[in-house]
Amino acid sequence: MSTSPASGPRPGFTPWLYGRAPRPVLCAAVLVYALSAIRSYEKARTGIDNEVVVRAARTLLEGGSPYADKRFLYLPGAVFAALPQTLCSERVLFYGVPVVTGLLVAVGAVVALRIFDVRADSRLAAGVAVGLALFLPFHSLTTLGNWTAASVVAFPAALLAARHGRWGAAGAVTGAAIALKPMLVPLLLLFVLARQWRGLAWAVGIPVAASLAAASAMPRPGLFFTRTLPFLLHGQDAYARPYDAAWPAFLPRVGVPQPLAFTLAAAAATAVLYCARLRWRGGGDEGLRLVECASLLMLAAFVVFRPSFMNYALVVVPSLTASAVARGAAARSVWFWMPLVPQLGGVPWPGLESAQRHAFKDVVMFGGLAAALALAAWRRRVPHGTNGLVTAATAVTVSGGAYSLCSEFEPRPSPK
Repeated sequence: MSTSPASGPRPGFTPWLYGRAPRPVLCAAVLVYALSAIRSYEKARTGIDNEVVVRAARTLLEGGSPYADKRFLYLPGAVFAALPQTLCSERVLFYGVPVVTGLLVAVGAVVALRIFDVRADSRLAAGVAVGLALFLPFHSLTTLGNWTAASVVAFPAALLAARHGRWGAAGAVTGAAIALKPMLVPLLLLFVLARQWRGLAWAVGIPVAASLAAASAMPRPGLFFTRTLPFLLHGQDAYARPYDAAWPAFLPRVGVPQPLAFTLAAAAATAVLYCARLRWRGGGDEGLRLVECASLLMLAAFVVFRPSFMNYALVVVPSLTASAVARGAAARSVWFWMPLVPQLGGVPWPGLESAQRHAFKDVVMFGGLAAALALAAWRRRVPHGTNGLVTAATAVTVSGGAYSLCSEFEPRPSPK
């Protein structure tokens, strides 16, 4: 019996992660996750961010412009997507929004695991469920009911489709998510790097068509450009600014002049984008390349563009966590996990526990993840012109088979 490098047993700790978790462990993980998702029931209000979109939909039904509310920051299509919620009572939304948000995150995590062919009942899946339950950005997302949850599902779904060569479907998923909330706009650069122009057309065309159609059906859509967009680009107001972890918003809080803060943020984002390009050219496992490159693109945006809230981390963290089963993954480094430690619930950080100071920990999280991924991309870069492919100059022969000097050694097929 022979075992191929692609399908053979994986060395080390990886087979244990792939293995099916005992049923009591799975039940316990699901219970912990569910209890964490509904912990916001202890508060007087839930779904505050979702409430803004529902209020905009109700304003539309009353004949007003959704963009008269300065806190409605979504594209026009989100108004019509929120219309079904206008039929629900406040009590239903109070109990329903955290549950739906938690389910969306769970679906996103399962899809992220599928990128690396990990089962939903595996030990890694159980670990991811418990990790998310302790993850403060997850608490924030379920409490607020933020529509970032749609991107939490769409990000891994698009990468899963791309991994199987269905770039058109990947573009459609990305475009649908952007039509609801333009969170995944940086992901458009992935289609450019991959030269998948048809997928890019879907990713751009769907939100443009949906926005134009929705804008034509609402009064005064021009307020989006004259009121909403300037409000968003200037970092919103004093209410939201303390929660913003983007460098142009954070650095002035520690005494850095605004022009210098923006310059530093732009330089950092440019460096991260360059490493994303290096990662794409670095080749290797296709799922790992897609996840790490796409995550670098998203993290570059989180560094420079305002606002950047802590729940945005849920877009990339589940997929990066799932990538730990792949050899050479940045998630196998302790430096990847260290920036996430301050985000674990129950770990006290004196002076940073208030909601207004939480952004200090969020800056560490986004910057630390970007640095870990960028360093991994830099270390596995390939010579110019190879596009991640093994050439005669970058490969040697071992026992009749070639392996790249720029990637890790694959296990040798066992003898028959």
